[in-house]
Amino acid sequence: MRAHLLRLAAPAAAAWLIVSPVQAQAPLAPREAPAKSLPVPGTVSPAMQAIIAQPLRTNWDKPPTTPEGWRQLSDGTAATAAPLVQAIAGRLKLAIEPTTIDGVRAYTITPAEIPEANRNRLAVHVHGGCYVLNPREAALPEAMFLAGFARMKVIAVDYRMPPEAYFPAALDDAVTVYKAATRMVPPANLAVFGSSAGGALTLSMMLRAKAEGLPMPGAIAPGTPMADVTKQGDSFQTNAMVDNVLVSPDGFCDAATRFYANGHDLADPLLSPVYGDVRGFPPTILTTGTRDLLLSNTARMHRALRQAGVEASLQVYEGQSHAQFYRDDRIPEVQEAFLEIAGFFDRHLGR
Repeated sequence: MRAHLLRLAAPAAAAWLIVSPVQAQAPLAPREAPAKSLPVPGTVSPAMQAIIAQPLRTNWDKPPTTPEGWRQLSDGTAATAAPLVQAIAGRLKLAIEPTTIDGVRAYTITPAEIPEANRNRLAVHVHGGCYVLNPREAALPEAMFLAGFARMKVIAVDYRMPPEAYFPAALDDAVTVYKAATRMVPPANLAVFGSSAGGALTLSMMLRAKAEGLPMPGAIAPGTPMADVTKQGDSFQTNAMVDNVLVSPDGFCDAATRFYANGHDLADPLLSPVYGDVRGFPPTILTTGTRDLLLSNTARMHRALRQAGVEASLQVYEGQSHAQFYRDDRIPEVQEAFLEIAGFFDRHLGR
């Protein structure tokens, strides 16, 4: 049997302790960490510092308790987003057109100028929001950032959400639009991306595409994906009450996901894609932050892809909580994140 070596710091000299595999498999005591104060890092831009310094999300532990409550909350996010979307469109010089694709609500986002290399390329976007938030215009900011910084056309899927429809409605809608997109451009010229629930949907779309024998896109970009909604992963503990967006593994997003799942097994790879067979996936770029509750989800997904032989890149941003890399297009770190994704797509998509 192979032994494991652990380096221990000692006052006088370093020592080595041999731990047998049998010992390593025994129940292990948790580490007790002292309470601490976390300063805002001075290693990020002032604009990102202001976001990191924000208090914990309001009502993170008070999710709605009725279908109507969830609907009202979701409608509120759309109403708040509408004026912001128009401002982003103006800054990034984008045209936005509501559309319906094979019965699915969507938006086509077109930059004012598209370089020759991108004229036969297309990206499909699936939005975040823990499967219950960000309908209509609220679905658009991340899609607009990619359209603006990559200067390519994007179709944003406004998929059905509870209480209108439950699992697997969001995935069904996203795959419907993806199938249509493969008829608009060659699949090798197609990208798929999204963050949070949208990151999980991006990965689940690839699992569904494999199962249905659909062609794979040229590249995908799942940002901070909800890749394991069974709440396995180290950062569910280490970043609890540190992430000022999701806050806790037992908070709002967990309740929202269970509402969407509607009693379905949360370990199903179509809800927790880290448990799926990812062999044959397209080149993938994943994004997260050091304070993200889903940092481990993202890291584990990256390792699963690499172990399956998939080309995968992992970008981790200093101090950011969940999905703060698409908070505002004027923030340097946001621009950097989307230029990284744009460059990754440019290297892997066909022309």
